Amino acid sequence: MTLAVRTLYANVFLLDTPDGRLLVDAGALPYARRFARIVRDFRPDALLVTHAHLDHAGGAFVAARQGMPVLAHPLEHPQLSGQRHALPYPAGHPWLGSAVSRLHPKVAPVHLHSVYPGERVRGWEVVALPGHTAGQIGVLRDGVLIAADAVVGGADGAHLPRAEYNSDHVQANRTLEAIAAMDLRRIWPGHGGPLAPEQVRTRARRDAEAAT
Repeated sequence: MTLAVRTLYANVFLLDTPDGRLLVDAGALPYARRFARIVRDFRPDALLVTHAHLDHAGGAFVAARQGMPVLAHPLEHPQLSGQRHALPYPAGHPWLGSAVSRLHPKVAPVHLHSVYPGERVRGWEVVALPGHTAGQIGVLRDGVLIAADAVVGGADGAHLPRAEYNSDHVQANRTLEAIAAMDLRRIWPGHGGPLAPEQVRTRARRDAEAAT
């Protein structure tokens, strides 16, 4: 198995396994041409979108237009297909987030396919990571978790996205605690570099103490 990462504002993951090739996330729209080159050169079997925020799904239409299946939790489909345009950013200006969403190319429903926690996609297990969005998912294999925005990597270690960017911040904290309790050797966040399990456990303990 090989795992490569490209940063198109958010991290895009190229997973090459004996079970096939999987892209995870599609980056932001300004990077769509770079994403198209990744699709052309990597030749994935499918694109899995962890959640429908525009920095992770902005290039998904590129894969769809090439006939590639776009996999996501069904709770994310309305945003991906343009039936819904609610976005939490920029903070305090939801009307602007909605307007930006409407300007983005969308994925036609015919190209959207539902995946659920516990399923396997090209040998990777789909994992529920709700909180940042209701249908956020990640994938897990051999102790490596691609965690989307359930955790963010930074110079100060692991942390959560800002509370106003999470659809349910309480649930986001619970998900962080669940990741901390998993038997992992590496966590790849949706933004930033890889995290060691102890970094996530440290953040989970700190947040739990702050809440008491």
